[in-house]
Amino acid sequence: MVRSKHKITGERVLDWVIYLILFLLIIIFVVPLLYVLSASVTPYSELIRRGGFVIVPSELSFDAYKELFSTSLIGSAFKNTLFVTIAGTAINMVLSILFAYPLSKKSLPGVKFLTLMLVFTMMFNGGTIPTYFVVKDTGLLNSLWALIIPGAIAQYNVILLKNYFQSMPDELFEAATIDGAGAFRVLLSIAVPLAKPIIMTVMLLYMVGNWNVFYAGILYINSNELKPLQVVLREILMSSQNMLNNVDTHAPSLTMRMAAIVVTSVPIIMVYPFVQRYFIKGIMVGAVKG
Repeated sequence: MVRSKHKITGERVLDWVIYLILFLLIIIFVVPLLYVLSASVTPYSELIRRGGFVIVPSELSFDAYKELFSTSLIGSAFKNTLFVTIAGTAINMVLSILFAYPLSKKSLPGVKFLTLMLVFTMMFNGGTIPTYFVVKDTGLLNSLWALIIPGAIAQYNVILLKNYFQSMPDELFEAATIDGAGAFRVLLSIAVPLAKPIIMTVMLLYMVGNWNVFYAGILYINSNELKPLQVVLREILMSSQNMLNNVDTHAPSLTMRMAAIVVTSVPIIMVYPFVQRYFIKGIMVGAVKG
């Protein structure tokens, strides 16, 4: 059956409308990123002259980055945040998978009660002060593990993993069990490889959370050498407010803020393209299956 000319024309118009909307969305998301990057390398005098909004600077100035990295705490802060991100994400993934996989089995005794308790903790928690005393009494206070252990499992991520595992055909696991594979062998050889999209998605969520750890760093860390990157950058920006009378010798607070945004965002932005193809699929399947 040949489609009518009006129907084909309508589809083309709809395609162009979609393209226009996507183009507008690209502008909405890209322009702020370009502004942040440009403002971080634009001389403050040019920012003032051009009303504070610059996309393409006439000249480059890296004073803001020099100011950020001039303190000795930046190096240790990077190391601390890198350790929290790598070690924390590894612990997050291991515990979340080991928690989510059994919950995906309807034959597990008490699985409904355990799932209810998981959801319950999403709505209610002990609060900041009780959590602080737990961290203190367990000896984690003023250590990097205080930034990892209290948030080792995120309930939402466990639910995403659980739903994805639950969407897999039971026949695969039954066949492996008949062949003599144990529970851990089935998990590592079948469930984990098939769940790669949701695992990569959850891993990215954990990585972003660990890289951006801030409140826990203020609450649990007292030593300057153990403070994470976000806390150190905040302190640098706060101190810069009091020393910016001479813009020729110090980077103004505006460019410092933009440089801090770039420093904290670039590592995660560089990781995202490697897991982007798994992200949408993992979120959609993990959210609606089960």
